[in-house]
Amino acid sequence: MKYNNMQLGSCNQMITIIIGLGIILSCSQKETLPDPLEAGWEGEKVCELLIENDELRVMKCTFHPGVGHEKHYHDAYFGYALSGGKFRIKDESGTRDVDLKTGNSFFEEGIDWHEVVNIGDSTSVFLIVEPR
Repeated sequence: MKYNNMQLGSCNQMITIIIGLGIILSCSQKETLPDPLEAGWEGEKVCELLIENDELRVMKCTFHPGVGHEKHYHDAYFGYALSGGKFRIKDESGTRDVDLKTGNSFFEEGIDWHEVVNIGDSTSVFLIVEPR
């Protein structure tokens, strides 16, 4: 068998092309998707940076009705709903609708990818806190 190595797109790792058998590619979502601050919706930003230092990064994300957050990844983070709402979330497990009440909080060890859209009739605002 013959092997060749080359770089593909924005991935910083080498991939192996197995001649005659196809491509084996293993790039993490972090290398191909935006983080929550970089991600927006239809070209508009939805999160603003409140603070960033060596210990943490804090963002305030605002979702008007019909506005979402394009496909992105998350490192570990804590979220807090300043103003809750109804969201449609799409991720590797499928699509589901979720009601987040004002004052709800949540913690994730990290998310490979997800996309959300506010399907409610009110503006929702979240604080996202990422430890460094």
